[in-house]
Amino acid sequence: MSFKRFQRRLVRVLTVLVILSIIFCLGLYAYRSFFGYTYDSSLHGKDLAAGVKADENITNIALFGLDTREGDTQSHSDCMMIVTIDNTRGKIKLISLMRDSLVNIDDHGEDKLNAAYFLGGPSLAIRTINENFGTDITEYIAVNFEQLVEIIDALDGVEIDVQSNEVDELNRVIRDYGIEQGKEFQGVDGAGLQTLDGVQALCYGRIRKGGTGDDWARVERQSIVLEAMFTKVQEMSASELIGLMQKLVPYVTTSLSPTEIAPLIVGAVKDGVPTLEHTRVPLDGEWNYYGSSSEYILYDLDVAADHIHEYIYNDVFPGDTSSAHATTGSSDTNTSSGPLDGTDYDTPPTSPATTSDSSSSDSSVDPASLAEEGGWYDAETGDYYDSDGDRYHLDESGNRVYY
Repeated sequence: MSFKRFQRRLVRVLTVLVILSIIFCLGLYAYRSFFGYTYDSSLHGKDLAAGVKADENITNIALFGLDTREGDTQSHSDCMMIVTIDNTRGKIKLISLMRDSLVNIDDHGEDKLNAAYFLGGPSLAIRTINENFGTDITEYIAVNFEQLVEIIDALDGVEIDVQSNEVDELNRVIRDYGIEQGKEFQGVDGAGLQTLDGVQALCYGRIRKGGTGDDWARVERQSIVLEAMFTKVQEMSASELIGLMQKLVPYVTTSLSPTEIAPLIVGAVKDGVPTLEHTRVPLDGEWNYYGSSSEYILYDLDVAADHIHEYIYNDVFPGDTSSAHATTGSSDTNTSSGPLDGTDYDTPPTSPATTSDSSSSDSSVDPASLAEEGGWYDAETGDYYDSDGDRYHLDESGNRVYY
């Protein structure tokens, strides 16, 4: 072989190597840009008690909103949802599970649903959901509430219609959050439709005291924030979405691998932007408060499981007695049973199945036993602190009165 021929072949080989290197670098950049989240492989090989997948076009994922404070080694899942990606109907369905639901947790007995994540992380939390509600979940997505601030700021805020009875409590929570973070944050000036920044939206999704509807209303507010975020994303161009993805992925922890995420995204948007729907279990009138200080929500888990299964696989919205929603798949009707219908939950949105006097005080009961999980009793002052660190006392009927 002549030297010139050798040179030509060498140039070809080097050219191919350079092209391959460029492709590899671009691929690596794209991977890190779009899938640079925290990947958790700890679920592999774990028995999650998942049921048989009933429909290959429907994927159920657990979504955990974590409240991890500085110095914590374990996280409380203050927000627990089942996210259903329904490619058949072009929908993303969110089902909120009440965190105080009384359920059985493997090796721990009966406890609140959100205790499962604290006791055993995502694997025990998923197993608990599957065992109590008959679901087929094998994957999860988790976002810390602190990270939600960064995500919403990356969206340049979200549009929220703040109600008049929410303003004072929202500003109190914003102020307390600022003290906790050692910073000063801007409160809201008044009620009405307005753009909330990350801190304001985070605190809006946290409020549940001061006559704002307790935990039931907080669940609704969390869905309002998610819907506002989804609306903002829908308005973005392709280039804006790419830039947003690069900003958001560092704040997400999930058990889904990049090879699992890609087909989920493709399937969800193949027929256009999917519709977003939200509901929660238990339904109104199907539950009771339970426990010495009414710290649990008690309801028939089999009935709740039926609601969840019918909604996920047959598109029957929980509590909807008509067939219109299931047959049309429409989500734009503004009825009390429709998804994300703007129902005003500023007053208590639900009622128990029967009247219970379990909340009445009993002088023979140890006061410390009346403190909620994660909270405590101060014997010196006779006051209580809830899991958020807010101080209150119990009135003659056993109801909480915050200072």
